[in-house]
Amino acid sequence: MSEQPAAPQGFDETRPPDLLYTEAEEDLRAAVRSLLAARADAAAVIAATGSATPYDRRLWDSLASGIGAAGLLVPEKLGGQGASHREAAVVLEELGRSVAPAPYLTSAVVATEILLALDTRAAPVAALLADLAAGRTTAVLALPPATPAAGAAAALTGTLERTVPSVADAAAADVLLVPTAGGLYAVAVADPGVSVDPLVPLDLTRPLASVTLTGATGTPLAEAAPAQAAVARGLLAGAGLLASEQLGLAEWCLTETVRHTRERHQFNRPVGSFQALKHRMAQLWLEVVSARAAARNAADALATGSPDAPLAVAVAQAYCSRTAVHAAEECVQLHGGVGMTWEHPAHLYLKRAKADALVYGTAGRHQETVAALMELPAP
Repeated sequence: MSEQPAAPQGFDETRPPDLLYTEAEEDLRAAVRSLLAARADAAAVIAATGSATPYDRRLWDSLASGIGAAGLLVPEKLGGQGASHREAAVVLEELGRSVAPAPYLTSAVVATEILLALDTRAAPVAALLADLAAGRTTAVLALPPATPAAGAAAALTGTLERTVPSVADAAAADVLLVPTAGGLYAVAVADPGVSVDPLVPLDLTRPLASVTLTGATGTPLAEAAPAQAAVARGLLAGAGLLASEQLGLAEWCLTETVRHTRERHQFNRPVGSFQALKHRMAQLWLEVVSARAAARNAADALATGSPDAPLAVAVAQAYCSRTAVHAAEECVQLHGGVGMTWEHPAHLYLKRAKADALVYGTAGRHQETVAALMELPAP
């Protein structure tokens, strides 16, 4: 049998996964959805994709510090909310539902999780964590977004003198977490040795930038061994909670497609009443329900520190990634001509789904991980 990591203290192996939402999680959902409806409706998001600003700073301040979403994963003694991955997953579901430009996944999840895996008694780590939790600072991991958790070891190479061809949300970040052969460093984007050049991504709601470090001075956060484990933990959490974003995206696509096919008439009948379309939407509903179970299982496994978290994350990504793409494709197609226009938000969801399918490893790579963890033949 493949060797499993030791279960952390406090993990209850007899407890079944909890896939339901608590009352507190539903209250959080309502607050985030209300904020996004007011500040990031379809018209606002489409307009933002044509602006030079990576994201709406007022929206981020309200989400990060007003609601306190940026500090959900951070313990209260370190300045956070002391919640868990389950609550962070709810926030990402709503962000996926609105495809709002916000550095939540990259900063409040991946970067925060990396710092939490380090020695939080160290002053630089504790100070940066407190700033991230309060929403005063955003940080991103200076690696290409397609890097999977299994690539953490390969990422710790070279020095601070480097160019990273594409970093998600780097144009909006205050701090870069830079892995090197000597360990992990925090580099201020305002440092004169840092150059951030925006790129034109497929998904305009999650900006990419090329980062070049030339003579930059960084603050050491950890040596190579703990840095590798921390980066792997951050990427694993990112992949696991990305499934919740993909779930929210797929749910919006299904809901809007059903609504449109009820209202759109042909031959004096709603097009949704045609048997062929009923079957397609029923199939999509089944996929979305299954995606919800997979995403919630991954969030719960991360929240409880389950030793099966890598398997739960791999299953969630292998399934939710393809479900989100399928839901977005069906949304565009079943909206007919209007779905092909720039003014309709369907294209934003398709682009986000396609881009998310490459983040933290492809669905095929996650299937290989599932096969390896379960000692099955490779797909």
